[in-house]
Order: sequence, then structure tokens, then C-alpha cells
Amino acid sequence: MDYQSLIRDIPDYPKPGIVFKDLTGIWKDPLAHQTSAREIADHFRNQRITKVAAAEARGFITGSLVAADLGAGFLPVRKPGKLPWETISETYDLEYGTDTLEMHIDAVSPGDRVLLVDDLVATGGTLAAVVRMIRRQGGEAVGVGALVCLDFLRPGDRLDIPVFSLVHY
Repeated sequence: MDYQSLIRDIPDYPKPGIVFKDLTGIWKDPLAHQTSAREIADHFRNQRITKVAAAEARGFITGSLVAADLGAGFLPVRKPGKLPWETISETYDLEYGTDTLEMHIDAVSPGDRVLLVDDLVATGGTLAAVVRMIRRQGGEAVGVGALVCLDFLRPGDRLDIPVFSLVHY
């Protein structure tokens, strides 16, 4: 499927100089939405995935479909104060400052094989923070499945797990 034709460029969003990749064209097309999640799941199908983790908010859209397809649990990773129970957190660097993510303290069990799913992989900083939380709980971060990877931002410099993406820029 030609996913790239369903992606719209939004210049100067959210700030001047940034070209935002709007993936809603994939999600509003039922076949593209379902097929994209299936292709990510198929890539990792033989890797004994027990959980799929996704960071809010757009990672949830594809991540939950991938988890269901793999018969795996789904782990929402959220901004501070959004989860209703005890959490662990990880702070990470952004271009201008820091941010923090949280997951429940019992989200990952020792020995879990966790696939991270996101809509778009840019620098890899957010995903690297999720990997650290997974490992702190005794899980193994198996890889990243994404709709889009911005290869020119070199996410592999921050991630030590394989990244599979349907579209590369």
C-alpha cells in the first residue's frame, strides 16, 4: 500500500521551520489503518511479543491495533498525572528542555517481551525513555514498529533496538 500518498505535509507546524507529517490520511482510511497495523504486527509476529507499549497520544491509535493483532497486552505510556495508579517515570531531553513520561509500576513483568509502537519516529528520544522504563521493570524491549521514520534525524543514535517503519523520510 502507498502510505506515503496518504500523508500530508503541514509546513511550519507546530513552529516555523518544521514540516509536520500529518498521518490522519492513513487513519481515516479503514483499509490503510488496518493494513498498516497488520504490517507492523506481521514484522514482529515471530518474536514472542507479550506486550505492546505506546506513548500518548498518537501512538495509541496504531499501538492498540498491533497489540490486539499479536494477542499481546497494551501498555499506555502517558504524561505525568494521567495514569490512575502508582507509576514509574522517566525524564528525557527535548530540543529545548525536558519532558517526562510515566507507566504503571506493574505494566511490565520480568521476562516480558515488549514491542514499542509509535506513529512517527523522529530523534528517538521519547522511545528511548520508554525503553529505559521497560528495562527498569525487567522487561526486554524487542523493537520499534512505526508508520513513519524520519531517518535524517538519526533515531538510531538514541535507540539500541531495531526500528521497523512502513515509510522512511
